[in-house]
Amino acid sequence: MSEIKIEITGLRKSFGQVEVLSGVDQRIEAGEVVCVIGPSGSGKSTLLRCVNLLEQPTGGRIVVDGIELTDPDTDIDAARTRIGMVFQQFNLFTHLSVLDNLTVAQRKVLGRSRDEAESVARQNLERVGLADRATAMPAQLSGGQQQRVGIARALAMNPDVMLFDEPTSALDPELVGDVLGVMRRLADEGMTMLVVTHEMQFAREVADRVLFMDGGVIVEQGDPAEVIGAPKQERTRGFLARVLDPTHAGE
Repeated sequence: MSEIKIEITGLRKSFGQVEVLSGVDQRIEAGEVVCVIGPSGSGKSTLLRCVNLLEQPTGGRIVVDGIELTDPDTDIDAARTRIGMVFQQFNLFTHLSVLDNLTVAQRKVLGRSRDEAESVARQNLERVGLADRATAMPAQLSGGQQQRVGIARALAMNPDVMLFDEPTSALDPELVGDVLGVMRRLADEGMTMLVVTHEMQFAREVADRVLFMDGGVIVEQGDPAEVIGAPKQERTRGFLARVLDPTHAGE
C-alpha cells in the first residue's frame, strides 16, 4: 500500500463572506507530483497555503506525513520544517549572501552547527546548479537564479514534501526553463511535490496527476494526458482553450 504524504479532507476557506475553498478532498502519495491548474481566483494558491497553515482553514482536516496540522495541539513550527515552500516571489534576505540565506533557518530552527549548515547549503546549491554563487548577494543574481536559491533554501531543511506556488510566474520567459529544469530533477529524485502552475507543458510532462480547480472546488483530475489533452468537463475545456490558444485569450 502506498504511503500517503498529504491528506486533505473537507477543506474549506472563507475570506469574510467569500468562500474560496468549498470542501476540497485530496490524497497525495509519496513521490507523487501533482500539478494544480485553473483560472485566477479559483483557489489554487489558497489551497497550497492551507496545506502548511500559512492560511488558517475555515473547516476541514489536513494531515502531512502523518501529522494533523489542523489539530490545535500540533506544534505547527515543528511540522512546517517537514514542508518546503517556494513562492512566486523569491523572498530572499537581501542583506545576506546566498550561503547565509541557506544556513540561517538550518541553524536557528534545526539547530545545526555552522559547518554542518554550510555543508548542506553547498550540497543543495550544487543540486540547483548554483554552486559557484555561494558568496553572491541576491541583487547580483537574475530572477531565475534567485528562485533556484529559494528552492535550494527549502531543500536545505530536508523536507518530506515540497509546495510550489507558481514559481515561474514572476520570471522573464527566458529564465523559466532553468527553474523548471530543477523541478524536473526533483521529481526524478522522487520528491513529493504539489505544484500550482500555469506551465502546461511542465504539467503535461512531469505531473503524475493534474487537478483542475475552478470556483473553489476540484472540477476534474487525473492523468495529464487526459485532463490537459482530452478534458471531460466543459469548464476545463474552456480554460484550456484560452490558455493553450492565444487567439482565445480575450474571450
